[in-house]
Amino acid sequence: MEEKYMVNDILEGTKSDVKTYSGVITEASNMNLRQTIQTIRNNTESFQYELFKLAESKGYYIPAEQAKPDEINNIKNNINF
Repeated sequence: MEEKYMVNDILEGTKSDVKTYSGVITEASNMNLRQTIQTIRNNTESFQYELFKLAESKGYYIPAEQAKPDEINNIKNNINF
C-alpha cells in the first residue's frame, strides 16, 4: 500500500476517533472519566493536525479552498442569535 493511502486512512480514522471521544465526553457523568477522555481527545486532535500538515506538505491531502471574507460574514450573520 502506498504511503499516501496509509496517511489518508489514518487521517480519516483519527477524525472518526475525535468524533467518538466528543460523544463520550458529552455522555460522561464522572468528572475524572470526562477529563481523561478530554485529554485523549486533545492528544488525538494534535496528532491528527501534525499528520495533516505532513500530508499537506507531501501533496497527499489537498484541503478545501479557503472561504472568502464575505462568505464568512454571511454565515456569521445567519447564525448569530
